[in-house]
Amino acid sequence: MEFRRTTRADFPLLARWLGSPRVARFWNHETTPEAIERDFGGSIDGIEPSFDFIVEDAGVPVGFIQRSAIWDYADEQRELIALAEAPPDALTIDYFIGEVTATGKGIGTRMIREFTELCFADCPAASAIIVPVIAGNPASWRALEAAGYERFAAGHIQPDNPIDDGWHVIYRRDRP
Repeated sequence: MEFRRTTRADFPLLARWLGSPRVARFWNHETTPEAIERDFGGSIDGIEPSFDFIVEDAGVPVGFIQRSAIWDYADEQRELIALAEAPPDALTIDYFIGEVTATGKGIGTRMIREFTELCFADCPAASAIIVPVIAGNPASWRALEAAGYERFAAGHIQPDNPIDDGWHVIYRRDRP
């Protein structure tokens, strides 16, 4: 599995993935060129503290994954920080498999496991990675569990999609 930094050339692919019903169900993201630029351009330009990656399996783009320090987005992550009692050096990740043909094959688990290793290698001060998952997305939380994450909290966090009730399960993986 390869993780390459997202470029603007990936924006049409991101828009297609984010517009697919399966991804849109949990990401609920605008897909106009302006919205994609607004939400992913800052990482590319280095003016946002997040790091965005296209995930490739055998050279084929299959998904997206990003990481950031939770406290870099303290205003947006206030509910997660409180629920998780997040240490000041904690990271968080978010991800999706964009290609439907890549689902159901363990790619999500492998993607999370390998990206977790990369996060700990790239961020030696990070003691933990904390991931909130909407409770109604069992495929996501099962992939986290299979990748070595443990569920340690649950509670309300403002949902990305207004059709969700906001009930999240919180997963954590500590640095080995």
